[in-house]
Amino acid sequence: MHDEHPPITQRTIERITGGRRESIEDTLVVEEPMEIRVRGQGIAVTMRTPGHDYELAAGFLVSEGIINDFAQVLAINHCQQGEGSDHNNVVNVYLAPKVEVDMEKLTRHVFASSSCGLCGKASIDAIQQQFPPIESPPSVSPDLIQGLPDKLRDQQSVFDTTGALHAAALFDHEGNLFVLREDVGRHNAVDKAIGHAFLEKQSLENHILLVSGRASFEILQKALSARIPTIAAVSAPSHLAVDFAEQNNQTLIGFLRDNRLNRYTGSLSG
Repeated sequence: MHDEHPPITQRTIERITGGRRESIEDTLVVEEPMEIRVRGQGIAVTMRTPGHDYELAAGFLVSEGIINDFAQVLAINHCQQGEGSDHNNVVNVYLAPKVEVDMEKLTRHVFASSSCGLCGKASIDAIQQQFPPIESPPSVSPDLIQGLPDKLRDQQSVFDTTGALHAAALFDHEGNLFVLREDVGRHNAVDKAIGHAFLEKQSLENHILLVSGRASFEILQKALSARIPTIAAVSAPSHLAVDFAEQNNQTLIGFLRDNRLNRYTGSLSG
C-alpha cells in the first residue's frame, strides 16, 4: 500500500536580520485535511502532515476501540474518485463484515484539530470500560529511558528541516527504535506509530512510547488502547494524564531531557 506524498514544501520569504533584508527559500511543513471513512461513511477529519496516511487511519481506529486485530481490516485505500482524490486526502478503511461499528458514536468527531486532538471525546469512565488497565507493567531502568530522546532526535528528519513537527516513537525495552512518526499534530504522530505497529502485527505490550512534546490525557488513552505500558514525554504531563496513568497502571515519565526525568506514576528499576 503506497500512500506517500511530500510532507514539506518551499516558499520564498523575506528575512530581516539587523536591518538587512534578503529573499530566501524557506521550507515549510505541509498541513492538509484528511478524511477517514469506514465502509464509505466519513467518521473524522483531521489536519495532518501528509504521509503514512494508512497508518494514521488504522491507528485512529485502534485508539477508538473499533479494531484490535489485523484480520478485521480487509483493505485501506485512498479514495480514487470525487473530491479529495486529487490530493490523496480521503482514506477508506474496509472492514470485515463481522466487525460491528457504531457509526453514530464515531461521527461525533466531525473535525479533529491537530493541536487539541479529537473534540467531543467520550468520558474517562467510558474509555476505562472499553480498555482495561495494564495488568503487569514491566519495569524499565532510568538509564535506558534517559537515552531515548537522543535516539529520537537523531531520527527526526522533517523536524530538522522545518522545526515544526511533533514526533512519536516506539522503543522496545532494550532501547531499540521500532518506529518513529512525525506530524503537525502530536495525536496524529501517536496514531501513525500505533497504526504502523498494527499493520505490522506487532504487539506493544513491552514497548515504550516517547513523545516530543507534552503528555496529554488523550495520548495516555491512545497508549492504553494499544496496550503500551510506559509513556515518556520530553515536556510536562497534564494532571488528567497523571490521574489516568495511575488508574490504569501505566508508567508515566515527564520532563525527559538534560539527563533528568520526573516519574509521575508506575515504577522504574534500580
